Amino acid sequence: MTTPPAKTIESLGTDDGGRWVTARVGPRGVRADISAGAHDWIVDEPLAVGGTGAGPTPYDYLLSAVSSCMAITLRMYADRKGWPLEGASVRLRTARAHRADCANCETTEVGITRLERQIELVGPLTDEQRQRLLQIADRCPVKQTLQRGMEIETVE
Repeated sequence: MTTPPAKTIESLGTDDGGRWVTARVGPRGVRADISAGAHDWIVDEPLAVGGTGAGPTPYDYLLSAVSSCMAITLRMYADRKGWPLEGASVRLRTARAHRADCANCETTEVGITRLERQIELVGPLTDEQRQRLLQIADRCPVKQTLQRGMEIETVE
């Protein structure tokens, strides 16, 4: 895999739609090298489905996007309210078999349709504050985006 070009201030984003996130794969294998602004990371699949296991799967990153957005939303809300939230942990999982999705995506609608969530709130919060924070977790922008659905359009 070739090294992506150095990032410049121009490549970090614009006010008219945000920055590009780029995924690159090589001539074989399913490992993808991702870049977003000044950040680079790896996405891969487990050995059992043809990957090398060098990084989290695309679904792992999807779950991490939702759970991190929820945790950040909780932190920001508690800070704005002056509530004593000392920490928050948001865990997500799906029991879906991703191997079947990969094998059938050409002919069948695939994907996760349900996530299970656990939220742990740490700190001397009142019962009312805890209940409100659990409601606020559902207001995270990434979760709302996924629930509304979106179109992906190819542009030149």
